[in-house]
Amino acid sequence: MVVGEMVEQVDLAVVGGGPGGYTAALRAAELGIKTILIDTQPKPGGVCLHMGCIPSKALLHAAEVLNTARDAHRYGIKFASPKIDIDELRTWKNGVLDKLADGIIGLCKAAKVERLVGRASFIDSKSLRVDREGESNIRVKFKHAIIATGSRPTRLPSLFKKEKDIESDLIMDSTSALALADVPGRLLVIGGGYIGLEMGTVYAALGSKVTVVEMTDGLLPGVDRDMVRPLATRLQEDFEAIHLSTRVESLEIKGKKVIAEVKGSDVNGPLEFDRVLIAVGRVPNSGDLGLEETEVKIDKHGFIEVDQLCRTADRRIYAIGDVSGQPMLAHRAIRQGFVAAEVISGLPTAFDPAAIPAVVFTEPEVAWCGLTDTEAREKGIKVGTAKFPWSASGRAMTLAEPNGMTKILFDPESQAVLGVGMVGPRAGDLIAEAVLAMEMGAVLEDLAVAIHAHPTLSETINEAALSALSRIERQSKAATTPQKI
Repeated sequence: MVVGEMVEQVDLAVVGGGPGGYTAALRAAELGIKTILIDTQPKPGGVCLHMGCIPSKALLHAAEVLNTARDAHRYGIKFASPKIDIDELRTWKNGVLDKLADGIIGLCKAAKVERLVGRASFIDSKSLRVDREGESNIRVKFKHAIIATGSRPTRLPSLFKKEKDIESDLIMDSTSALALADVPGRLLVIGGGYIGLEMGTVYAALGSKVTVVEMTDGLLPGVDRDMVRPLATRLQEDFEAIHLSTRVESLEIKGKKVIAEVKGSDVNGPLEFDRVLIAVGRVPNSGDLGLEETEVKIDKHGFIEVDQLCRTADRRIYAIGDVSGQPMLAHRAIRQGFVAAEVISGLPTAFDPAAIPAVVFTEPEVAWCGLTDTEAREKGIKVGTAKFPWSASGRAMTLAEPNGMTKILFDPESQAVLGVGMVGPRAGDLIAEAVLAMEMGAVLEDLAVAIHAHPTLSETINEAALSALSRIERQSKAATTPQKI
């Protein structure tokens, strides 16, 4: 048994080594703050690097290659059926993760950020206890702390007829799905959100027959329907079945199969699968941190309450990333990490973005930022809309990917850009222009007069703005033209 406790004193203790945590630690060190980064995992990067963003995108790239080869016959190129070596694919994916993690370790060393592996919990508003397996505990006294503990997949224990089935290898969450143990013949995905659709895309490309069950009446709930429609059309081809307005009533393991009782408008009864992926969202890691020993407040959803400076109700303690609220996105956490570190150092800053981009990395990709049509209707905000179909884009046609669209929402009076949505290949990269436009307070004319390279997909933003201005000009002329009697 390990006895004794060492004590360490720092200016800043960062709890959590994900993109928000390590970014905050590096920025703080750059500003001359003595910083320690505490994480339960020996390699930094958090869920995003090891169990989320990066491994999923590595596998999605493999899926894209497979789908591109499969569809190349449309323009006269035919490939033989691919041979998929799952072990090599897994090794390549893990190698990507290791290289990135090693890079973060190198950055921490160069910045003189101390790294401590262990589970941290607050003793009070000035100190933490870090429990280390097989080693002495460490008490860390701090002037400030940043909580960046992230989130974890939501579990649905009520679905299982037998409690022990919850731990079966046949039941996956996003973490175990990314481990890529094998490729199941038939895969049930519970949840038609971005995690379920991205992982469904991967497994379908690798050879699984994928069935998606979504309890609402559409995929990607909350996203504008015109943005989802091209993706839904494609997934109807790639997946074996998509059941909307449907519930999974129960799951039961029988031998090497999972029996799912499904109830919906177009399906009713037991269905048999080789594996099930539960992808119904994530919950914040705000428990077991000893926050009850501080003044930090947690809302009914488990999120730590913060202000625009990322401060909690306990003014010594800050929170960033998934644990601090929606949207639960790595790039939000990264920006918050900068803000928290700079606020602690005394710089004038705040987390007040004009837009936060969201991307679904399926085929086609769906991306958006700022106001959506759905939000505008719910809030009663009057907006103008400009759309440009990618079937009119020369570049989209040459890529054999014409089923896309760019949409701009703008203020009818000032013509200020309020939101942008895109669906099509590389929409996740293209949305950055829209975010910048909104941060700079751009109006339609700014997007229309900015020269975009031809032929590129980025032109669709320019074309959407031009079409809106042309329509506004026609309407203005019609309103001022005297009527003949």
